[in-house]
Amino acid sequence: MNAKTAMESVTMLRDPAVVMDPYRLGAMHQTRLSFVRSLLRKMESEQWKIECVQWDIAAEGFGTAVYELLTPNGVYQLVVFSTAIADEERNDRVIAEKWDVTMALVKGRVDQRELDRLRQNVPLQEAGRNTTQVLVLSRANKSVRVFEHLIDALSVGQQPNAQEIANVGYILRTTAVYGNGKFGIADFETLNENPDFRLSFSAQMCAVYMLREFSLDWVHFLAKQKGGVHATTLSPELQRYIGVGNATGLGMAPYLIRHPRVVDNWLTHREMALAAVSQQTVCETSAVRVLSLLHKARKHLKEVVTIDAHQKGLNAQSVDELPSLEQDIVMLSSDGSYWVDAISTAEKYSFETQEILVTCLLETFPDIVDPFCNEMNADESLSLTPGIKVSTMISLLETRYRWALEIDFSEADNQYWFWYRSQDKEEPRMAVRGEEPGEEKELGLDVGRQASRFYHSLKQVNSSTSLAEFLLENTRFRMIARRIWTLGNCPMGDIQINVLAKNVLPMHLLRCKLSMFGATKFDPRSDRWVRVTLFQGAPIFAELGNGADTDSWLFPVLTSSSEQREAL
Repeated sequence: MNAKTAMESVTMLRDPAVVMDPYRLGAMHQTRLSFVRSLLRKMESEQWKIECVQWDIAAEGFGTAVYELLTPNGVYQLVVFSTAIADEERNDRVIAEKWDVTMALVKGRVDQRELDRLRQNVPLQEAGRNTTQVLVLSRANKSVRVFEHLIDALSVGQQPNAQEIANVGYILRTTAVYGNGKFGIADFETLNENPDFRLSFSAQMCAVYMLREFSLDWVHFLAKQKGGVHATTLSPELQRYIGVGNATGLGMAPYLIRHPRVVDNWLTHREMALAAVSQQTVCETSAVRVLSLLHKARKHLKEVVTIDAHQKGLNAQSVDELPSLEQDIVMLSSDGSYWVDAISTAEKYSFETQEILVTCLLETFPDIVDPFCNEMNADESLSLTPGIKVSTMISLLETRYRWALEIDFSEADNQYWFWYRSQDKEEPRMAVRGEEPGEEKELGLDVGRQASRFYHSLKQVNSSTSLAEFLLENTRFRMIARRIWTLGNCPMGDIQINVLAKNVLPMHLLRCKLSMFGATKFDPRSDRWVRVTLFQGAPIFAELGNGADTDSWLFPVLTSSSEQREAL
């Protein structure tokens, strides 16, 4: 996309009040802009190489494996440790202390001394001691049902029951993928000059992709140990269909609040891409492509397994609505409409259905959309401009933060929760205000309440007063003032949600961030944590660069390769 087109798309972005509605953000799906998608395109175009260089796994399945990643710019190794644990020790919560698998993505090659050090520390995760050579630290548990079913079937030369795999979608499920300086590992800033992992979360997503390769090698190895010459390997279609699970809780939610310029950058470029696409005509070629993807999305939603009644209802509603949306698009394709008309027409449907259409449109125009993937990093500084008057700040608040000013924070239900950080695991938690201890350590995630208090305090002084003078006397407002002034020019940065409200759903924050990662098959396990799948449907590494269709794995479905080609 050239600069002129990009600037034109800025003027046509959807209103922030529409985009930043938490219920809409809680309906987002993977797109071409998601980090898993851009990573694999980069891996393929630059011909990255992955090789298992060490396999010290015993017949029982426990031991050490090392995978080497070679890029045009460097060498990295993923060191994986498989450990025996009891079933009762297998826990997805952050309080767990043992896992089936732990791993570290390390810059450079690991010698024996470093391998021994990693073996002593990586299985301890947060309790271990790490160096800045470690880019990513993670752990995972088996889906015991899928793990055992695969080995049992493959060991006797049979393919597993595909529906058993579909019910879960993965062999290993991560419970945290740490990067950005936690527990002694490398800060993200150290990657700013690294051409391989310069983009946000690319190192973490790469580690997860390599873990997927290990999980497939692992079950193939164990099936061979059990069945000998009778054993076989998974079909290519099933290898593709198996992703890596992830269990994510409240720890992810504060990120979107504490990094508003990152959020603004992600969503603004997503909106810019959508705006550029929306100006394309609904021609026969693009209509056929979008209709095919909508049909695939419908099948995908039917295959999603969730225990959450609310999410199940949303999926079912979208399944019912998609055929009507398809008919709308057929009508639009016959009268020379633009895709912006389809976006407008879809507003009569649920957020789930609207966001599926957005995803399909972004998928249909790769030449327009893909360049935006390189713009996802952001300057995170928050600042004030000299000479601001109180009247100017009041006007900005009334324009950009109307959603916060309309909340009555004197009502108990609007300040029901407080957020704090647990001492042991350094993870965010929610507690009931006035009933549970720790309120004195409340985290400053209450952007709406701070904005409201700031506004009402400003209204008490002369509007011609300089903001600097006001802040000298009211120092508690300095941080929120910097945030509001900076985000006045970054309208997609603040999610319009009161995180203190009794009826708040942190799930919306989780899904927004996970969809940017590229997660699929959202399965809320409560209103505070969710299971998802990463890289499901993605090509395995052996397929990258070998002529296989490696960029058509949106809305993964359980299907044969021939059916998939026909659908596309």
